[in-house]
Amino acid sequence: MLFNLLAPLSAEIGVFNLFHYLTFRTGGAIMTALLISFVFGPLVIDRLRRHQREGQPIRADGPEDHLRKKGTPTMGGLLILLAFTISTILWADVTNGYVWSVLLVAVGFGTIGFADDYLKLTRRNSIGLPARFKLLAEVAVAVAATLSIMALTQEPLSSGLAVPFFKNVLIQLGWVFVPLAVLVMVGASNAVNLTDGLDGLAIVPVMIAAGCFALIAYLVGNSVFSSYLQIHYVPGTGELAVLCGALVGASLGFLWFNAPPAMVFMGDTGALSVGGALGAISVIVKHELVLLIVGGLFVLEPVSVIVQVVSYRLTGRRVFRMAPLHHHFEKKGWAEPTIVIRFWIIALILALAGLATLKLR
Repeated sequence: MLFNLLAPLSAEIGVFNLFHYLTFRTGGAIMTALLISFVFGPLVIDRLRRHQREGQPIRADGPEDHLRKKGTPTMGGLLILLAFTISTILWADVTNGYVWSVLLVAVGFGTIGFADDYLKLTRRNSIGLPARFKLLAEVAVAVAATLSIMALTQEPLSSGLAVPFFKNVLIQLGWVFVPLAVLVMVGASNAVNLTDGLDGLAIVPVMIAAGCFALIAYLVGNSVFSSYLQIHYVPGTGELAVLCGALVGASLGFLWFNAPPAMVFMGDTGALSVGGALGAISVIVKHELVLLIVGGLFVLEPVSVIVQVVSYRLTGRRVFRMAPLHHHFEKKGWAEPTIVIRFWIIALILALAGLATLKLR
């Protein structure tokens, strides 16, 4: 919005020329989202605490140490969505359709997560929306976003799948691209949700992934850089760097309150929305497969659940002491901060490996 209002005035007022630069607006989005988080965070947490007297329901079959977290409010994802959405609208080009496609996914998935969290709180158990209804709602939002993205993207990129490590390889999928894109968005969303099991565990890898995709979006949306790196140039995607900056700032602001011991949990409201947003961004910039590397930690968590379930059904034995993976290490006696920080390190290493695909071609 500020770009649309002030950039046209740069001929008369030179300082407004800054709004033409994506780097300046990305920095502005980070700081604005961070400021919104700091200002409204205590108010949001206080309101959630007053309305959720007993806080998020704690599973009786979970790690014993989690019982001390009883009374901690959930739905903190509302703070992330608030900071992320306002900052994006303020600093991004509001005429860019890609920005609205990502916001559609973030707000849509956040609404589904909010309904899920609300039912868990009112029923006082860990069962919220019926799984089938929740999945169908996510798919509906993802399909709408995918069709919007395909309409905005020029051929042959609109339905093509780029392959990392190979120069200019683009596999044409036609309408098969729709279920693939939906799988990326819904899969990323639920993967973040599974990872969100310890204080600060999910939000830092989200922040790292958002930072990586801010760089990727900037490069993909620039014809000079994309040509030099031999990656597919997608006009208009540079604006997503601003959106990713807003997500980084919102995540950093939320971490202030989610750091151990957490004052608030993000809940499905936050996990589904930020995961879906990352998935949508990867689809737009044609780096869906790179998301598997950059967000590798989010891949490991659901894979551990799948391995656990399959092993138990086929052999009657469990591979892990408890799934998802972070609970396995809790059961082994690792301290929660140790697990969280080590997982952050893994997330950073995987992000660097993902960024390496931009050059290794």
